[in-house]
Amino acid sequence: MRTTSSAQTKDPVSGWIEDNFNQGKVVNQRAMGSSGWSSAYCYETDQGAKYFVKLARGRDAGMFKGEALGLQAMYATQTLRIPNAYHCGELSSVPGGRGLGGSGSFIIMEYLNFGGTFKQEELGRQLAEMHMAKPHFEEAREGRFGFPVDNTIGGTPQPNPWTASGGTAAWVAFFKEHRLQHMLQLAGDARLTALGNTLCANLEQLFDGVEVTPSVLHGDLWSGNVSAVDGQPAIYDPAVYFGHAEAEFGMSWCAGFSDSFYRAYHSVLPKAKGFEARKTLYKLYHYLNHYVLFGSGYYSQCLSSLTELTRTMR
Repeated sequence: MRTTSSAQTKDPVSGWIEDNFNQGKVVNQRAMGSSGWSSAYCYETDQGAKYFVKLARGRDAGMFKGEALGLQAMYATQTLRIPNAYHCGELSSVPGGRGLGGSGSFIIMEYLNFGGTFKQEELGRQLAEMHMAKPHFEEAREGRFGFPVDNTIGGTPQPNPWTASGGTAAWVAFFKEHRLQHMLQLAGDARLTALGNTLCANLEQLFDGVEVTPSVLHGDLWSGNVSAVDGQPAIYDPAVYFGHAEAEFGMSWCAGFSDSFYRAYHSVLPKAKGFEARKTLYKLYHYLNHYVLFGSGYYSQCLSSLTELTRTMR
């Protein structure tokens, strides 16, 4: 990986770091990879401080704002290791920002040295503690579901309007409209939509006797977004909102959670009646998203989940 000296090329992200942290001058920006829409770097100062930076050229700061607020909401629980988000903004709003290659946006966050292993039971216990923590935002403390901003699940828009009230009925209405119906509309398949309409018309049955309160959710918890820092479990790259804690297991089909993980999780947050059926429901949301993103390879999972869930409806 090529290292560039900030003494040779001064950029506005370096300037923001130097102006807002008493950690000396930025001397290196080391490339750390890229995704389909952003590039990642490690910015290092002459005092040895490191910061993790993402740049997205040609995009506004909307996606980074959702990521920053989500990281901050999880970080505030002081449970799992979460990279804290320090700042995000438009490159054009920073003097010299367009010198990084045109318009775009950036986010600056805590640099964590990911690597090694962690205990599955620690991940389960600490995740349950995160779900039980006092919410970071006033709306969620009032019992409402949603998030201050819309964000994305993968590359798919994820609407998060705050519900007007709390309680299980409010959560069911939120999940019905802003998760299932939203994703079914994007999928645009008549057979899936017909089954989905039946499911939505009877969704309350899956929550009979269950009291749902807002938990901060990572929202996209699979093995690629879990790592270790100093032997402790860490999670990142979220799609955060406040919802039913069980919805966190929607990506469990590719998360690699062990039996010890679930035992530890439910020792803190006991399993409620109907957990397995709702787990199928929450997996359905992510199967639908993968169908929207990646196509027909995920159609059978969507169809079988909808068929299984609607078969139980009275």
